[in-house]
Amino acid sequence: MPELPEVEITRQGFADALQGARLLDLRLGKPLRWPLGVSAKALQGARLGLACRRGKYIWLPLDRPEPLGGLLLHLGMSGSLAFTPEPQVLGPHQHLAIDTSQGCLTLTDPRRFGAAVWSPALDASPARELLARLGAEPFDPALDARTLHAGLKGRRVPIKQALLAGDVVVGAGNIYACEALWQAGIHPATPAARVGPARAERLLGAVRAVLSDALAAGGSTLRDFSSSLGAIGRYQSLVAVYGREGEPCPRCRTAVKRIVQGQRSTFFCPTCQRR
Repeated sequence: MPELPEVEITRQGFADALQGARLLDLRLGKPLRWPLGVSAKALQGARLGLACRRGKYIWLPLDRPEPLGGLLLHLGMSGSLAFTPEPQVLGPHQHLAIDTSQGCLTLTDPRRFGAAVWSPALDASPARELLARLGAEPFDPALDARTLHAGLKGRRVPIKQALLAGDVVVGAGNIYACEALWQAGIHPATPAARVGPARAERLLGAVRAVLSDALAAGGSTLRDFSSSLGAIGRYQSLVAVYGREGEPCPRCRTAVKRIVQGQRSTFFCPTCQRR
């Protein structure tokens, strides 16, 4: 599943190139999770603003020159966006093509869990409801260890699952949560409420460090992720514990273990990561 680093890398691949472009046509393939919510013809002629990201959503603002809302895009479980100079013929798994005066943006999603939804604004329906449960952005200066600790307080679920929920802080998907917990020395099964202020500070620093490294590496390509420009991520080759069951921990040389939490594989060091 594309996580925050992959979505951000995708956004960076086309945001500047499409800013100011005129929308010539919007072509739809098979229906996605939700309907577009507006006639495709109604968007023709709109000018594209600078795409931004909130959690794993990409917001593509539209102006004509008055604000015409925007498109909220989500890659779902296996989706990807490709930016090409010329319009592309829609294949069986391509569900949206945004043809513009400066290139074409195509959404491919074999499992059709992705989304492309028009909204009059980010703070209006339906975007408002879709974004309402998202936690703080990991690099938001307003997010500090005290805020993270307060968000985890009272939660009985394991800290790994609290991170994956994304309603305290967004961005720590499965691979990144495993790596951040290893860096912070926290066992993934530790109840979230038992992560005190000191460990919350270490955890926040670790989440930021892991996501920074992932962004610098172009994200992770575990199966089929590639950026909107076709680049493959390299972070999977840098991981300390994720996918390394039985291999020595880089810090203490204890064999890395794997458990299943919420139907997701979790990798950790039983020596370095304490409850």
